[in-house]
Amino acid sequence: MAAISAFPRSRSKAALEKTMKTIGLIALVATIFVAVLGVLWLGQSGGQPIAHTINGLFAIDSVQAWWYVTRAAGLTSYILLWLSMIWGLAISTRIFSPALEGTYSYDFHEFLSLLGLGFVLLHVVVLAVDKFLPFSLWQILIPFVDSYRPLWVGLGIIGFYIFLLVTVTFYMRQSIGAQAFRSIHILSLAGYLGATLHGLFAGTDSALPMARLIYAGTFLVIVFLTVYWLVMRALNRPVEKAPVPVPVPTKQYRRKRPGSR
Repeated sequence: MAAISAFPRSRSKAALEKTMKTIGLIALVATIFVAVLGVLWLGQSGGQPIAHTINGLFAIDSVQAWWYVTRAAGLTSYILLWLSMIWGLAISTRIFSPALEGTYSYDFHEFLSLLGLGFVLLHVVVLAVDKFLPFSLWQILIPFVDSYRPLWVGLGIIGFYIFLLVTVTFYMRQSIGAQAFRSIHILSLAGYLGATLHGLFAGTDSALPMARLIYAGTFLVIVFLTVYWLVMRALNRPVEKAPVPVPVPTKQYRRKRPGSR
């Protein structure tokens, strides 16, 4: 009876720990978003009186305020998708094993992807309603039709679609199979490259030294983990041995004696 009663307690404790980790992650993401927004806003208003800066921070009805929000959402989504990328590569390569083993590691990887896509949607929605640099719905959804840096904006849109496809496969793994799931997940590398080029060449914050440092640092981490993953995959690939010919037994006939049956 003690063992039976201890089992629900362990399950409830694990569920509570998972819930607390999820809440902590959401709080961390909210802190990142607020920090990015504050850096962008205060950096733009450098040298101005503090009272003017505070009024600007809370002037939500101003046109410029939403422009800061969409920029902060874009950078936050990029950081979250980058974290999801390195988490997935770390799981695949087991570079941080045994620290990243267990079911929660996969759930955390999925949750980071969902949060990243959520901030992408915030970035897109604010762009659609913002008047500082207005975008039409077709310019947001269809690549390379925008008049503002169409190549780099288009690569960002394609990257978003790739990340959306990869995230959807989390819920289709049983139906599509493990091999197709892994093959589609490899496309996330192309999606990340598109997001990086979009942020670097289409983002208005790419001229800031801090933004360049973020893009360069995160990109180098992905390159390192990708090369490490390819090398480990090549080293762990089973060597196909040449088939050994199996001798075919020959049927032997005994010479019958005269009169034998």
